Amino acid sequence: MTKIIAHLGPKGTYSEVATLFYAQHLQQKMGIKSELLPIPSISQTLRTLVDGKADIAVVPVENSIEGTVAMTLDTLWELKGLHIQQAITIPIVHNLLSKATTISDIQTIYSHPQALAQCQKWLENNLPQAILIPSNSTTEALHHLNNEPSVGAIASSRAAHLYDLPIKKENINDYPDNCTRFWIVRREPHEDGNNISLGFAFQANTPGVLVKPLQIFADKQINLTKIESRPTKRSLGEYLFFVDLAGDTSGETIQSALQELAKVTKVLKVLGNYDIIKIDHQEISQF
Repeated sequence: MTKIIAHLGPKGTYSEVATLFYAQHLQQKMGIKSELLPIPSISQTLRTLVDGKADIAVVPVENSIEGTVAMTLDTLWELKGLHIQQAITIPIVHNLLSKATTISDIQTIYSHPQALAQCQKWLENNLPQAILIPSNSTTEALHHLNNEPSVGAIASSRAAHLYDLPIKKENINDYPDNCTRFWIVRREPHEDGNNISLGFAFQANTPGVLVKPLQIFADKQINLTKIESRPTKRSLGEYLFFVDLAGDTSGETIQSALQELAKVTKVLKVLGNYDIIKIDHQEISQF
Protein backbone atom coordinates (compact mmCIF):
# COMPACT_ATOMS: atom_id res chain seq x y z
CA MET A 1 0.00 0.00 0.00
CA THR A 2 1.39 3.39 -1.05
CA LYS A 3 -0.12 6.72 0.01
CA ILE A 4 0.31 9.85 -2.11
CA ILE A 5 1.10 12.87 0.08
CA ALA A 6 0.59 16.34 -1.41
CA HIS A 7 2.62 19.22 0.00
CA LEU A 8 3.78 22.71 -0.89
CA GLY A 9 6.67 22.31 -3.28
CA PRO A 10 9.00 22.13 -5.07
CA LYS A 11 11.64 20.03 -3.33
CA GLY A 12 13.49 21.76 -0.54
CA THR A 13 10.58 23.56 1.16
CA TYR A 14 9.96 23.28 4.89
CA SER A 15 6.64 21.65 3.99
CA GLU A 16 8.60 18.90 2.24
CA VAL A 17 10.70 18.38 5.38
CA ALA A 18 7.54 17.98 7.50
CA THR A 19 6.15 15.62 4.86
CA LEU A 20 9.32 13.52 4.81
CA PHE A 21 9.09 13.13 8.58
CA TYR A 22 5.43 12.11 8.37
CA ALA A 23 6.19 9.64 5.57
CA GLN A 24 8.87 8.09 7.79
CA HIS A 25 6.36 8.01 10.66
CA LEU A 26 3.83 6.14 8.48
CA GLN A 27 6.48 3.63 7.41
CA GLN A 28 7.81 2.94 10.91
CA LYS A 29 4.52 2.94 12.82
CA MET A 30 2.11 1.47 10.28
CA GLY A 31 4.21 -0.08 7.54
CA ILE A 32 2.69 2.30 4.96
CA LYS A 33 4.86 3.52 2.09
CA SER A 34 4.45 7.03 0.70
CA GLU A 35 5.01 8.95 -2.52
CA LEU A 36 5.47 12.71 -2.25
CA LEU A 37 3.59 15.02 -4.61
CA PRO A 38 4.87 18.65 -4.66
CA ILE A 39 2.15 21.25 -5.38
CA PRO A 40 2.70 24.95 -6.26
CA SER A 41 0.45 26.49 -3.56
CA ILE A 42 -1.23 25.73 -0.24
CA SER A 43 -4.76 26.02 -1.61
CA GLN A 44 -3.94 23.75 -4.54
CA THR A 45 -2.41 21.23 -2.12
CA LEU A 46 -5.72 20.91 -0.27
CA ARG A 47 -7.74 20.89 -3.48
CA THR A 48 -5.58 18.06 -4.79
CA LEU A 49 -6.76 16.06 -1.78
CA VAL A 50 -10.42 16.95 -2.38
CA ASP A 51 -10.10 15.95 -6.04
CA GLY A 52 -8.82 12.52 -5.03
CA LYS A 53 -5.40 13.00 -6.61
CA ALA A 54 -3.73 12.53 -3.22
CA ASP A 55 -4.49 10.53 -0.08
CA ILE A 56 -2.96 12.99 2.39
CA ALA A 57 -2.08 16.70 2.39
CA VAL A 58 0.51 18.44 4.55
CA VAL A 59 -0.02 22.19 4.97
CA PRO A 60 1.53 24.84 7.26
CA VAL A 61 -0.92 26.40 9.71
CA GLU A 62 1.01 28.47 12.24
CA ASN A 63 4.44 29.97 12.79
CA SER A 64 5.76 30.97 16.19
CA ILE A 65 6.86 34.39 14.87
CA GLU A 66 4.31 35.34 12.23
CA GLY A 67 1.27 33.49 13.53
CA THR A 68 -1.42 31.81 11.47
CA VAL A 69 -1.06 30.91 7.81
CA ALA A 70 -4.33 32.47 6.66
CA MET A 71 -4.51 30.60 3.35
CA THR A 72 -4.67 27.26 5.16
CA LEU A 73 -7.56 28.30 7.41
CA ASP A 74 -9.47 29.99 4.60
CA THR A 75 -9.17 27.00 2.28
CA LEU A 76 -10.13 24.45 4.93
CA TRP A 77 -13.18 26.53 5.77
CA GLU A 78 -14.17 26.71 2.11
CA LEU A 79 -13.65 23.05 1.19
CA LYS A 80 -15.81 20.17 2.36
CA GLY A 81 -14.89 16.68 3.50
CA LEU A 82 -11.40 17.36 4.87
CA HIS A 83 -10.25 16.42 8.38
CA ILE A 84 -7.08 17.18 10.34
CA GLN A 85 -5.54 13.89 11.45
CA GLN A 86 -2.26 14.98 13.03
CA ALA A 87 -0.12 18.03 13.66
CA ILE A 88 3.66 18.23 13.35
CA THR A 89 5.78 21.08 14.71
CA ILE A 90 9.27 21.48 13.24
CA PRO A 91 12.10 23.96 13.95
CA ILE A 92 12.70 26.50 11.19
CA VAL A 93 16.20 27.75 10.35
CA HIS A 94 16.35 30.30 7.55
CA ASN A 95 19.50 30.89 5.51
CA LEU A 96 20.49 33.54 3.00
CA LEU A 97 21.46 31.93 -0.31
CA SER A 98 23.15 33.85 -3.12
CA LYS A 99 25.85 33.73 -5.77
CA ALA A 100 26.82 37.31 -5.02
CA THR A 101 30.47 37.93 -4.16
CA THR A 102 29.54 39.63 -0.88
CA ILE A 103 26.31 40.14 1.03
CA SER A 104 26.46 43.87 0.34
CA ASP A 105 26.17 43.12 -3.41
CA ILE A 106 22.67 41.68 -2.97
CA GLN A 107 19.99 44.06 -4.21
CA THR A 108 16.93 41.80 -4.37
CA ILE A 109 15.73 38.99 -2.12
CA TYR A 110 13.06 36.43 -2.96
CA SER A 111 11.24 34.08 -0.60
CA HIS A 112 7.86 33.03 0.73
CA PRO A 113 6.11 35.94 2.53
CA GLN A 114 6.31 34.08 5.86
CA ALA A 115 10.07 33.59 5.51
CA LEU A 116 10.62 37.25 4.60
CA ALA A 117 8.60 38.33 7.64
CA GLN A 118 10.41 35.92 9.97
CA CYS A 119 13.74 37.51 8.97
CA GLN A 120 12.54 41.11 8.75
CA LYS A 121 14.77 42.57 11.46
CA TRP A 122 17.89 40.83 10.15
CA LEU A 123 17.18 42.08 6.65
CA GLU A 124 16.60 45.64 7.85
CA ASN A 125 19.86 45.63 9.79
CA ASN A 126 22.04 43.89 7.20
CA LEU A 127 20.45 44.50 3.81
CA PRO A 128 18.36 47.67 4.13
CA GLN A 129 18.86 48.41 0.44
CA ALA A 130 17.42 45.09 -0.76
CA ILE A 131 14.03 44.87 -2.45
CA LEU A 132 11.96 42.02 -0.98
CA ILE A 133 9.86 40.05 -3.45
CA PRO A 134 7.44 37.31 -2.27
CA SER A 135 7.24 33.93 -4.00
CA ASN A 136 4.93 30.92 -3.65
CA SER A 137 7.52 28.97 -1.66
CA THR A 138 11.03 29.31 -0.27
CA THR A 139 12.30 26.92 -2.95
CA GLU A 140 10.54 28.58 -5.88
CA ALA A 141 12.61 31.68 -5.13
CA LEU A 142 15.86 29.86 -5.92
CA HIS A 143 15.53 29.83 -9.70
CA HIS A 144 16.38 33.57 -9.72
CA LEU A 145 19.85 32.92 -8.29
CA ASN A 146 21.52 31.20 -11.22
CA ASN A 147 21.33 34.08 -13.67
CA GLU A 148 21.31 37.09 -11.36
CA PRO A 149 24.39 37.52 -9.11
CA SER A 150 22.82 40.46 -7.26
CA VAL A 151 19.88 38.32 -6.10
CA GLY A 152 19.48 36.44 -2.85
CA ALA A 153 16.88 34.03 -1.50
CA ILE A 154 15.85 32.84 1.94
CA ALA A 155 15.55 29.07 2.17
CA SER A 156 16.54 25.96 4.10
CA SER A 157 19.95 24.34 4.18
CA ARG A 158 18.31 21.30 2.55
CA ALA A 159 17.31 23.49 -0.39
CA ALA A 160 20.86 24.83 -0.67
CA HIS A 161 22.19 21.27 -0.80
CA LEU A 162 19.57 20.01 -3.28
CA TYR A 163 20.15 22.86 -5.73
CA ASP A 164 23.89 23.28 -5.12
CA LEU A 165 23.65 26.91 -4.03
CA PRO A 166 25.99 28.71 -1.62
CA ILE A 167 24.79 29.83 1.80
CA LYS A 168 26.04 33.38 2.42
CA LYS A 169 24.68 33.56 5.97
CA GLU A 170 23.23 30.82 8.17
CA ASN A 171 20.38 31.15 10.65
CA ILE A 172 19.04 34.63 9.93
CA ASN A 173 15.80 34.13 11.90
CA ASP A 174 14.85 37.15 13.96
CA TYR A 175 14.12 34.82 16.88
CA PRO A 176 16.10 31.64 17.67
CA ASP A 177 13.17 29.40 18.61
CA ASN A 178 11.40 29.78 15.28
CA CYS A 179 9.09 26.84 14.52
CA THR A 180 6.14 26.06 12.27
CA ARG A 181 3.21 23.75 12.85
CA PHE A 182 1.84 21.69 9.97
CA TRP A 183 -1.49 19.92 9.73
CA ILE A 184 -1.81 16.43 8.28
CA VAL A 185 -5.15 16.41 6.44
CA ARG A 186 -7.13 13.52 4.99
CA ARG A 187 -10.64 12.87 3.69
CA GLU A 188 -11.44 10.33 6.41
CA PRO A 189 -12.97 11.57 9.68
CA HIS A 190 -10.76 11.38 12.75
CA GLU A 191 -12.03 11.50 16.33
CA ASP A 192 -9.05 10.95 18.53
CA GLY A 193 -6.47 13.25 20.09
CA ASN A 194 -5.88 15.94 22.68
CA ASN A 195 -6.48 18.94 20.42
CA ILE A 196 -9.52 20.15 18.51
CA SER A 197 -9.72 22.84 15.85
CA LEU A 198 -13.05 24.25 14.74
CA GLY A 199 -14.53 27.23 12.94
CA PHE A 200 -17.88 28.95 13.25
CA ALA A 201 -19.81 31.88 11.80
CA PHE A 202 -22.84 33.82 13.01
CA GLN A 203 -25.99 34.98 11.29
CA ALA A 204 -24.85 38.54 11.98
CA ASN A 205 -21.94 40.10 13.86
CA THR A 206 -23.95 41.93 16.48
CA PRO A 207 -22.53 43.28 19.77
CA GLY A 208 -21.75 40.48 22.21
CA VAL A 209 -22.29 37.71 19.67
CA LEU A 210 -18.97 36.05 20.55
CA VAL A 211 -19.77 35.98 24.28
CA LYS A 212 -22.20 33.05 24.02
CA PRO A 213 -19.74 30.55 22.48
CA LEU A 214 -16.98 31.56 24.87
CA GLN A 215 -19.36 31.22 27.83
CA ILE A 216 -20.21 27.67 26.74
CA PHE A 217 -16.55 26.68 26.92
CA ALA A 218 -16.06 28.53 30.21
CA ASP A 219 -19.07 26.91 31.88
CA LYS A 220 -17.84 23.46 30.91
CA GLN A 221 -14.24 24.29 31.91
CA ILE A 222 -12.90 23.57 28.43
CA ASN A 223 -9.48 25.10 27.84
CA LEU A 224 -9.25 27.33 24.75
CA THR A 225 -5.69 27.50 23.45
CA LYS A 226 -6.31 29.92 20.57
CA ILE A 227 -9.04 32.08 19.05
CA GLU A 228 -8.87 34.35 16.02
CA SER A 229 -11.08 35.92 13.40
CA ARG A 230 -10.96 35.88 9.61
CA PRO A 231 -13.05 37.99 7.19
CA THR A 232 -15.98 36.16 5.62
CA LYS A 233 -15.04 37.84 2.29
CA ARG A 234 -18.71 38.75 1.83
CA SER A 235 -18.80 42.19 3.44
CA LEU A 236 -16.39 44.48 5.26
CA GLY A 237 -16.71 43.96 9.01
CA GLU A 238 -18.13 40.42 8.80
CA TYR A 239 -16.00 37.71 10.39
CA LEU A 240 -15.85 34.02 11.07
CA PHE A 241 -13.93 32.60 14.01
CA PHE A 242 -11.44 29.79 14.46
CA VAL A 243 -10.86 28.20 17.85
CA ASP A 244 -8.37 25.62 19.13
CA LEU A 245 -9.23 23.83 22.33
CA ALA A 246 -7.96 21.00 24.46
CA GLY A 247 -10.07 17.86 24.40
CA ASP A 248 -11.35 14.82 22.55
CA THR A 249 -14.49 15.00 20.37
CA SER A 250 -15.62 11.61 21.71
CA GLY A 251 -15.82 12.98 25.27
CA GLU A 252 -19.24 13.82 26.72
CA THR A 253 -18.21 17.33 27.77
CA ILE A 254 -16.92 18.25 24.33
CA GLN A 255 -19.94 16.71 22.60
CA SER A 256 -22.28 18.67 24.85
CA ALA A 257 -20.37 21.89 24.15
CA LEU A 258 -20.50 21.34 20.39
CA GLN A 259 -24.27 20.71 20.54
CA GLU A 260 -24.80 23.98 22.40
CA LEU A 261 -22.41 25.81 20.09
CA ALA A 262 -24.39 24.67 17.05
CA LYS A 263 -27.48 26.37 18.49
CA VAL A 264 -25.85 29.81 18.79
CA THR A 265 -23.94 29.82 15.47
CA LYS A 266 -25.05 29.82 11.85
CA VAL A 267 -22.30 27.47 10.66
CA LEU A 268 -20.14 25.20 12.83
CA LYS A 269 -17.32 23.19 11.31
CA VAL A 270 -15.09 20.81 13.28
CA LEU A 271 -11.82 20.84 11.33
CA GLY A 272 -10.23 17.97 13.23
CA ASN A 273 -9.30 16.18 16.43
CA TYR A 274 -5.59 15.37 16.62
CA ASP A 275 -2.37 15.00 18.57
CA ILE A 276 0.74 17.12 18.03
CA ILE A 277 4.19 15.66 17.32
CA LYS A 278 7.07 18.01 18.13
CA ILE A 279 10.32 17.42 16.24
CA ASP A 280 13.66 18.75 17.48
CA HIS A 281 16.69 19.93 15.49
CA GLN A 282 18.45 16.59 15.79
CA GLU A 283 15.50 14.65 14.39
CA ILE A 284 15.04 17.08 11.52
CA SER A 285 18.72 17.09 10.55
CA GLN A 286 18.39 13.68 8.84
CA PHE A 287 16.29 15.20 6.06
